[in-house]
Amino acid sequence: MPDLPRTEDRASNRGVRTMMVLITAIAVVTALYFARPVFSPLAFALLVIALVWPVQAWLQARMPQLVALAISMSATIVTLLAFASTIAWGFSRVGRYIAADAAQFQALYAQIVVWLEGHDIVVAGLWAEHFNVGWLIRAFQQITLRINGTLSFSVIVLIYVILGLLEVDLAARKLGALKGDAGRVLLAGGAQTALKLRRYMLVRTAMSVVTGLLVWAFILACGLPLATEWGVMAFAFNYIPFIGPLIATVLPTLFAVVQFDAWQMAILVFACLNLIQFLVGSYLEPRIAGNILSISPFLVLFAVFFWTFLWGMSGAFIGIPIVIALLTICEQHESSRWLADLLGSKSGTRD
Repeated sequence: MPDLPRTEDRASNRGVRTMMVLITAIAVVTALYFARPVFSPLAFALLVIALVWPVQAWLQARMPQLVALAISMSATIVTLLAFASTIAWGFSRVGRYIAADAAQFQALYAQIVVWLEGHDIVVAGLWAEHFNVGWLIRAFQQITLRINGTLSFSVIVLIYVILGLLEVDLAARKLGALKGDAGRVLLAGGAQTALKLRRYMLVRTAMSVVTGLLVWAFILACGLPLATEWGVMAFAFNYIPFIGPLIATVLPTLFAVVQFDAWQMAILVFACLNLIQFLVGSYLEPRIAGNILSISPFLVLFAVFFWTFLWGMSGAFIGIPIVIALLTICEQHESSRWLADLLGSKSGTRD
């Protein structure tokens, strides 16, 4: 009878496996970071394919595939152009407003620095060195340039989408023909992921529209300038959990300080905008979405920061859909289902 493995050997084997997992994870993260020009548009393309495929499938069941593809891609391009143009318009308008009233913002900045120094807050010196109105103007200009400069990225995404839509049926047949659990897991996980991503984007878009309209109405009622532009920015930032609503709240508050020259009114604006974000994001949205897309709040926050670190602003947008896809695929196999149950919602993932 062979000797049983000793406890030390088993512990050593577990240590080796753990080390290999860590090395593999580090290698994958490194590859995602340095190869972001390849993987980032691919991730966006897979998201667009998941959203567009029901339309493409309905059309190609009634007409030739290439004609259906032309129609669905034309509708997709028009939608994306309208979305990007609206956001770029809002950011550029706010940036021009800041540049035109730079003196007022500089005076506000000087008052903040004096107040901080009067309370012995040493960060004021750091702000004086690295942060000023010129930096704020350049930041808005950089954001506008990046929004306007995403043409090459969008072209790559659209090429991926065209090729992917042509091969969805073929890929499904190949996965279905695979032996073992791999084909079943990927096929079922892909179908469930596409369904959840469509629901996620539908709910997120509806809540972003509601948030934008409420912010527009409130700012208009307050008499602040650029009510439409702030509504557009609130709509756009709402696609980025946690970080987006915070930015969409702080920036109009700074404008309120300059416009009304009163901290009390600025505090009121800040409180009301936060109330809007809370009612929509923490009360209305969960009741509409239900448990279908329930994910641990810790995981949501981690995903936003993690993918922002890897891919910048595009990562902040695509991070949550990537997490949804990973958890959905993990749920399809018994060996990894515990991870989906731990970080997601068991009742939601079964739907």
